[in-house]
Amino acid sequence: MGCGDIVVTASDALWSGPPTDVPFAKRGDTVPRAAEVLRDGDGLSVHGDWVRPCVRTVLMAEGFDQATRWASLGDVSGPFLVDASGIGDLDTLGCLALADLETALGASGRDVQLIHLPADKRDLYEAVRDRAQLRRPETRRFGLDDLVAGFGKAVSSGWSDLIGVVGMLGLVLVSVGGTLVSPSRWRFNAFVTQLDKSAFRAVPIIVLIQFVIGGIVAQQSAYQLRFFGAEIFAIDLVAILVLREMGVLISAIMVAGRTGSAFTAEIGAMRMREEVDAMRVIGLDPVDVLVVPRILGLVIAMPLLTVVANAAALTGGMLTIWLYSGIDPSVFIERMHAAILLETVFVGLIKAPFMALAIGCIACMEGFRVSGSTESLGQRVTAAVVKSIFAVIVLDGFFAIFFASIGY
Repeated sequence: MGCGDIVVTASDALWSGPPTDVPFAKRGDTVPRAAEVLRDGDGLSVHGDWVRPCVRTVLMAEGFDQATRWASLGDVSGPFLVDASGIGDLDTLGCLALADLETALGASGRDVQLIHLPADKRDLYEAVRDRAQLRRPETRRFGLDDLVAGFGKAVSSGWSDLIGVVGMLGLVLVSVGGTLVSPSRWRFNAFVTQLDKSAFRAVPIIVLIQFVIGGIVAQQSAYQLRFFGAEIFAIDLVAILVLREMGVLISAIMVAGRTGSAFTAEIGAMRMREEVDAMRVIGLDPVDVLVVPRILGLVIAMPLLTVVANAAALTGGMLTIWLYSGIDPSVFIERMHAAILLETVFVGLIKAPFMALAIGCIACMEGFRVSGSTESLGQRVTAAVVKSIFAVIVLDGFFAIFFASIGY
């Protein structure tokens, strides 16, 4: 069903929307009557069906201006009456058109009164009219105050995250201390399960990534040192870079994206299903059940993954240098033995547990912050990964400065 565009006539009808052909009308369908506004003495009267097909262009009709001029011609001291007894069907768009008509008439300075509106339509009209003046707020332009406010919010959020991580670490330490006092609280099966998920199942992707990275570093090092006739020193560069930095750092980033996101998603899903609250009701501590096995499993898994990552990266570097520069693998190994100290190996291994502790605390903290919606779950998982990677890189920088200061 449909009605044509609003047309302005020279008769008593200020505007009307004449019905047109209905493309999909069936035999027996009732075509809506035109929405009309007529002069009625010193006031107006509205007729027809004020529904979407008939009034969708009323809001842009020139008849509003004609009605305003007509209202200003009468006795401006008295009320201007709009008789709505002739309205047939009425929907929300029709109510909006009536409300806009009332607003346009009120611009003439008259007291506009809509009378004789059927009682079954009065509530709908009043509800729409009360909201007709609501408009979407204007978009504010970005200014200096917004920049300062954004910076302040970022600092406040960062401080809140730091307090949350420290609090989570404190809860873990308290729980571990309680476990040492009362070994019956220790959940060995959960610890082994998390160790399997965090360490052994992560080996394939860690080996693949580190093998490729080791090969890339070796090729680029040999290529640059070839100009100086010092390709042999590419072995030193690859070994030191992998053992001190790349092995543990790339592994931690991979663990943050793989295992940290899993921790947040698992705990967050339990929060959404109120399983965490159920644990508290039956007397279980969620930190003992959910957090401690995950973090301890990750702390044990991270050094193991670092060893595997170092081996994979060195293997990739050795094969690349052999194929690219023709340096035999036996020479690669001998050069490593001569150039690499044991302290170089320990530098990377010492970082691993601290990075794992940071990843685990951040991931579990974000998991407990999940509210009841899937949108919140997605936001927290994303935040956990981003914050974990940031924390890993910051920790690596602190350790680099610390080891350099003590000459280790």
